[in-house]
Amino acid sequence: MNAPVTVPIVSLRGVGKSFGPQRVLSDIDLDIRKGEVLSLIGPSGSGKTTLLRCMNFLEAYDEGEVRIRGALLGYRRNAAGALARESERVVAEVRAPVAMVFQQFNLWPHMTVLANVMAPLTLAKGLRADQARAVAGEALARVGMSAKADARPPQLSGGQQQRVGIARALAVGPEVMLLDEPTSALDPELVDEVLEVIKSLSRGGMTMIMVTHEMSFAAEVSDRIVFMEKGRIVTIGTPREVIHAPAHPRIQAFLQPWIRRSLGHPAAGALA
Repeated sequence: MNAPVTVPIVSLRGVGKSFGPQRVLSDIDLDIRKGEVLSLIGPSGSGKTTLLRCMNFLEAYDEGEVRIRGALLGYRRNAAGALARESERVVAEVRAPVAMVFQQFNLWPHMTVLANVMAPLTLAKGLRADQARAVAGEALARVGMSAKADARPPQLSGGQQQRVGIARALAVGPEVMLLDEPTSALDPELVDEVLEVIKSLSRGGMTMIMVTHEMSFAAEVSDRIVFMEKGRIVTIGTPREVIHAPAHPRIQAFLQPWIRRSLGHPAAGALA
């Protein structure tokens, strides 16, 4: 008997995106399996964040298809087979399994931590306040922020604010989490507390797609790593294939500064 075919939880085929005359994504093909942790790396301006935002239609892609659990995101096929923009209601339904954690936290400063996490539950999910409070409390506990439930974001460190941002994404019960450089706005001493939360989510089987410049962390937590440059995927592989022993000369050059800072790292020998 043949094994059943598993539809990727997120699938991209021929995805392209331009901002005016500037081409930022070209011919992106990518499948993400349920429970997989995939990291997007590459130089600044390579299209990583734009690609991430196309995966939940915060940016409307111009070409190709993005599918969530097999459903086309953002568009429908008209009678001629061409893509036509879908209604916001249908877009929201298709992307419901996806939640995003932003680089700059995006918390409301005048609201408590608990209220920030409750807001999408009451506004978007339609939960009663008591239901939302219980779900938000569980999400805060998962990221170690229960004790700060009554604090306001300006009273928190950057690392604590990002953990609240992760709790807010968790509260809506996503199947996929998109993380856009979740530690880039943090002071170095605050990075580890956020990375530990992400590690715990990966151990729990959460599907995650993450843009990051933390090469050591990407190598540790990822099932696969995508290296991008100039809006294209250069290579996809395991952490060993992409980080520890890259064959592609461009990736070797990109990683050299990190290797110099990581004396004794296995990749140093591979690229020496």
